[in-house]
Amino acid sequence: KAFLWLCLALFVDGIDGTLARRFRVREYTPRFDGAALDLVTDFITYSFIPALMVFWFQMVPQPWGVPAACFIALTSLYCFANMDMKTADNYFQGFPAVWNIVVLYLYILRTPDWINLAVIIALGVLTFVPWKYVHPLRVVAFRPLTLIMTVIWSATTFWLVFLTDKPVHPMWEEPLVFWMWVLATLYFAGICLLRSIDETAEEE
Repeated sequence: KAFLWLCLALFVDGIDGTLARRFRVREYTPRFDGAALDLVTDFITYSFIPALMVFWFQMVPQPWGVPAACFIALTSLYCFANMDMKTADNYFQGFPAVWNIVVLYLYILRTPDWINLAVIIALGVLTFVPWKYVHPLRVVAFRPLTLIMTVIWSATTFWLVFLTDKPVHPMWEEPLVFWMWVLATLYFAGICLLRSIDETAEEE
């Protein structure tokens, strides 16, 4: 159930800004800083709770649970405080502390504990590397295709989370759903890689 709540939190985060503008929250509550609240909420749902889940569900080898959770929280603090976190074209610069998504991947794929630890260390280090990561709702380039892939990824992720309690791996239980999920994942990885390469070429 905890992982289903993570999925719901992702959905809410995708529409909260739209709803705030639709109901003119800034106009009716001028002394209320929605951006500050959004950062606090994002840190809790994107980083702090996933860090606790890594420890609580023993997703890394013991006794690395506490160090891994602290590492996630500390690198996330840098990410959220980084004034250059977003580029002019709405990409994230450096791994954007989406640990809730990382935990979902580790849960769905049922990867071994030592691989989980290696992934956490690598992504934490990438927080400080200025590679580009796409924001699926704000980046203009390839937006129609990106939105389609976002819907596919969201739907397949939600469905695969339901299957993880079963003894059969999701890849064998629901192969079509699983490989659609993988396809969407590869799309996002590819678009991030291409943008990072373009940025490097521009700097040279």
